[in-house]
Amino acid sequence: MKVRTRFAPSPTGFIHLGNIRSALYPWAFARSQGGEFILRIEDTDLERSSQAAVDVILEGMAWLGLDHDEGPYYQMQRMDRYREVLAQMRAQDLVYPCYMSVAELDALRERQMQAKEKPRYDGTWRPEPGKQLPPVPEGVQPVLRFRNPQGGAVVWEDKVKGRIEISNDELDDLVIARPDGTPTYNFCVVVDDIDMRITHVIRGDDHVNNTPRQINIFRALGQEPPVYAHLPTVLNESGEKMSKRNGAKPVTQFRDEGFLADAVVNYLARLGWSHGDDEIFSRQQFLQWFDLDHLGRSAAQFDEAKLRWVNAQHMKQASDASLADLVAPQLRARGIEPDARLPAICGLFKDRCDTTVVLADWAGKFYRPVEPSRDELAKHLTEAVRPAIGILARMLEGCEWNKDAIGEAIKETLRASGLKMPQLAMPVRVLVLGTAQTPSLDAVLALSERKDVVERLLMGQKPV
Repeated sequence: MKVRTRFAPSPTGFIHLGNIRSALYPWAFARSQGGEFILRIEDTDLERSSQAAVDVILEGMAWLGLDHDEGPYYQMQRMDRYREVLAQMRAQDLVYPCYMSVAELDALRERQMQAKEKPRYDGTWRPEPGKQLPPVPEGVQPVLRFRNPQGGAVVWEDKVKGRIEISNDELDDLVIARPDGTPTYNFCVVVDDIDMRITHVIRGDDHVNNTPRQINIFRALGQEPPVYAHLPTVLNESGEKMSKRNGAKPVTQFRDEGFLADAVVNYLARLGWSHGDDEIFSRQQFLQWFDLDHLGRSAAQFDEAKLRWVNAQHMKQASDASLADLVAPQLRARGIEPDARLPAICGLFKDRCDTTVVLADWAGKFYRPVEPSRDELAKHLTEAVRPAIGILARMLEGCEWNKDAIGEAIKETLRASGLKMPQLAMPVRVLVLGTAQTPSLDAVLALSERKDVVERLLMGQKPV
């Protein structure tokens, strides 16, 4: 049987890293098994669902490369199918109308709580042989309830939590259609998973309580349920469940803040799954290694500092050209049009950056006038070094403009002035890039425009 997994978000708020992990694992499992990954939008909550939230889901998944083979399917477009299955269930006596009002349900719940019983529907309207049902109230539209099996238990082997067993006597008869005929969540999910031939459901453990109800509906419809894997919660840095209310950011914000998609996939993969002690791995390695047997059972905690470290490692391994492709639009957004130097600039500075935004900050220095701070100039541009700055400026005016030739000019200046490299390099860096800390001076100068370098060094001849 071909593996078929799904991601089924509700578009009731923007998708954050905790949500998207529930897409990453089923996507990875489908890809690792040569299966298919289905995207389904569960948009039946009309009051809270929004197109903007759908757009963020699609945009975030596209950015992370979590491509789907089918979909997106929208539940609101499948209402005729749900009604068709409801009609079949009525014909098979798997459901029954219940006329108990909200006020009656509230009163029942209150009595049960006072008696220290678990609040649950008591089966008042469930037809049984020889049972006298109450008179049908006039003008009341009933809900439809599923005839949950009585006695026995629902048992499944969860790929994360192990064996789970729930007594059927703990489950009341679930409402599967509202008075207006609109189907409810647990029913729609089962119909969707049957129709879409889902073999593995990999989702958050906030759905564990729904699973026994869904399994019973599967079996009532003559279908075997899929394999379940319920993932532990992702916590924020304060140890709370990650959510918008608790400060979680949209997935797309990490893109805008300069994180690489492969780095975020790498980091998210480790939030609940492991392959030995491997911390940094490519997307290809992840898909080769991923399975359901090494999913963690404990809640994982998000750590932005760790994410930045992972991102920095991926930036070091990324090609200069790929980084330039990411940095170029950031520069254009700042009013800078990059040129052919950008890949080499990215290659020179990527080892000291943890996001492409930081890399764009460095790259921008090569395209805009630099204004060193007075404190930096006063600290590094001393009277003792000014003559050497002038010598270097004159030598750079006439030498070939490449790293080797510039390196020779620097060495010649050091010999002529008697200075040590740091004494010359730091003020030159401050004048050219506005900071005393940069990669190799000859490489930095070679990527700068000769005219700009000479002008800035000659400016260094003037008193601060």
